[in-house]
Amino acid sequence: MKFINAKTVIGQLKKDLIGKDSYRGVTLTYTWLANQFGHFSLGFIPTILIYALIKDRPALHYPELWASLGVWSAWILFELYNFLGPLLLKTSTRREALKNTDYTFSPAWANVAFDTITDLAYFGMGAIAASLVCSYHSQMLLALISLLIVIAYPAYYWYTTKMYIQNAEYPFQLRLSQWSQKIKDEHKKAVLDYLDHKGEGKHMLIFGSRGSGKTTLSVGIATEASIKNGYCSYITAVKLLSMFFERTDNPAESPNKLWTWRNCGLLVIDDINPGKPVKGDIISTSLFYELLNNVDCGPDNLKHIREKNIIWVMGSDDPTNLLEEKWQGLLQQIGIKKSNIVTINLDGEN
Repeated sequence: MKFINAKTVIGQLKKDLIGKDSYRGVTLTYTWLANQFGHFSLGFIPTILIYALIKDRPALHYPELWASLGVWSAWILFELYNFLGPLLLKTSTRREALKNTDYTFSPAWANVAFDTITDLAYFGMGAIAASLVCSYHSQMLLALISLLIVIAYPAYYWYTTKMYIQNAEYPFQLRLSQWSQKIKDEHKKAVLDYLDHKGEGKHMLIFGSRGSGKTTLSVGIATEASIKNGYCSYITAVKLLSMFFERTDNPAESPNKLWTWRNCGLLVIDDINPGKPVKGDIISTSLFYELLNNVDCGPDNLKHIREKNIIWVMGSDDPTNLLEEKWQGLLQQIGIKKSNIVTINLDGEN
């Protein structure tokens, strides 16, 4: 089922462009639009100002072209430094995701490069548009039209990608490369294998005490899946327990959502148990299964849990509680093969 199509994109554009954000809040798609308008303006305004300074110099021909090309070139050099700095110079840059060169998980450099090229195209459109305002040249108009055609796909890609991320309802924004906690090599490989998994029914149990990074790791993994245009959802365990009694999985009945936990491809279930320093199970496996397999929606719930890729964010795996064995046993009781269950324990990583 395809939840993001031309109709939903147009609908989101209407929400972002019409109305006041002071009462409806700011979405990721609105932020992206504002960001690109800012890039356009940073090409347009400096070009106008520089043209005003150099237009009366008799020895300088076509000052509007020099101004626009000079501004665009300056932004190209800046973004090249911004992108290549962490790779070549090992220096910090303004991008939070690129400030740390000692990555636990390597950034998706191709995706970052695509983002940089998109920004440069908007800088260029602003500079060229400003030159046309200063003095018309048919060649510059052709260049602007060409850039508009070239930017069509990147604009659609990034706008819809923001829709994938914002409809997942993550509690914060985080790329996997920004996760900087320590993790064992076998667990790192398990995370990467999980991201590369193409099928359904793959389950990951992430154990850890407070501050171990289990929630941020799960959000980072799911965000990467969202950027690959996966239908992901984030939900806390307590909220999910109440949803086990809802019959419908029709997003139309939830006007602010394009998909629900039932029909997403990857589900993050957070705060199942708090972990250290809190001892004991607040949500036990027996209680979870009892509510999951309720009289009204039990068979449907079991089917969705069994067939969906899910990241289970647990508490500390105290050996006396045998949490790992209990939850693996629950998943197998639901009908999930043991080979499709991966466990990561962030306590005691070195």
